[in-house]
Amino acid sequence: MREFTLMILAAGYGTRMLSLTKKTPKPLLKIKNNTLLENTIIFFEKLGCTKFIINTHYLHQQIETFVKKKFSKKNIILNYEISILNTGGGIKNSLQYFNNKNLVVTNSDIFWNENNKEDVKNFIQDINNIKACSILLLNKINAIGLNKDKGDFILEDTFIKRWIDNNPIIYYSGLQIINPNIFNLTKKEKFSMNLIWDKLINKRKLTGKIMKSQWIHVGDINTINWINKFF
Repeated sequence: MREFTLMILAAGYGTRMLSLTKKTPKPLLKIKNNTLLENTIIFFEKLGCTKFIINTHYLHQQIETFVKKKFSKKNIILNYEISILNTGGGIKNSLQYFNNKNLVVTNSDIFWNENNKEDVKNFIQDINNIKACSILLLNKINAIGLNKDKGDFILEDTFIKRWIDNNPIIYYSGLQIINPNIFNLTKKEKFSMNLIWDKLINKRKLTGKIMKSQWIHVGDINTINWINKFF
């Protein structure tokens, strides 16, 4: 497995978790006796990740304390945002740590597990071949914790387009590979990755794959209860 750097998006407020995130940042919520952040770090380290970048904002001191206590010997950089820069802005603000190399980025609210290993491994092995951006997708039938009636994207061969009515419902998994050069497409400092994705779609440069394994999004308390009880 090739070595790579992973960025974990961990700056958000996690408001949909209600009372659970009033005093605890979402990445530090515990599932199966491990925090979401710990789950992500361990999962991707087994796949070859040698360096982690974590952007923070909400209750950032707790994340810093946790990382220093739990992972003091690992190569982890915390990048605190004075104000939340959104997904695209947060990644762009951290580019200095990637040495102009392609990077893997994941949302912090995915419960990655052994079932996902082959899908993620096959996705990441293309990291050095990505010229713009590639995102990992999944069919609705394989999603736990997410049940939208509308999809995010559709996949034609390896190229991605936006979902429209009557298309198969396909979700974004929260995992992507990024070539740093795509951020030349905007001068904004605070923006969503959707801005970049749409520009790439128009240029037919956004690519992707569909995972086959069951995927778990930790978006509410019910999903946490489900994982602890059944998974």
